[in-house]
Amino acid sequence: MFSLVFTRRFSMAHRLIAGCSVKCATPHGHNEFVTVRIQAIEPQRLDGNINMVETFERAKSTWHRWIDEHVDHCLQLSDVDPLLDWFRAHEPDKLARILITPGDPTTEVLAACMMAKLNAFLAADGGKLRCVHIQIEETPTNTVAFEGDPLLVLPTATPTGAWWLRSDMTINDLPNLGAANPARTLQTAG
Repeated sequence: MFSLVFTRRFSMAHRLIAGCSVKCATPHGHNEFVTVRIQAIEPQRLDGNINMVETFERAKSTWHRWIDEHVDHCLQLSDVDPLLDWFRAHEPDKLARILITPGDPTTEVLAACMMAKLNAFLAADGGKLRCVHIQIEETPTNTVAFEGDPLLVLPTATPTGAWWLRSDMTINDLPNLGAANPARTLQTAG
């Protein structure tokens, strides 16, 4: 079966507070590369004419827009990180730039959340494609790869929601962002 594979670079900051790494409990950043492999849901026979399931442009446009406009340079925090309360009280205008994960924002949970989000985008865009592999290079020597169903490893709901299940541009479900948040607008490839 043919696969479409594409990579995007983004910068981020996070901290891990569950106690696995004292060094990683301090907010710090990485320049990361995310590579995804998508395939047709139904095997396609080349037709001798167009010879593709979908154009690269259509297959990746919403995904790349989400990475570039919402994930790049965001702060990744756990859904129980006390910094969320600090931002609510002192810098509520920055809440839309905080990507919230269930538990620590490790590369593993980020890979599962991102795969689920990409699959939501692809389903909303006609459902011809699905992501079957995601790989995130956190550093030149540390990479996490995931294959399978991300919904089997992610919670379906958390106290702060499950943004990764929807095909909108969100990276969190903080209630005080309200309907005026432009990141909540559905944007799919046309």
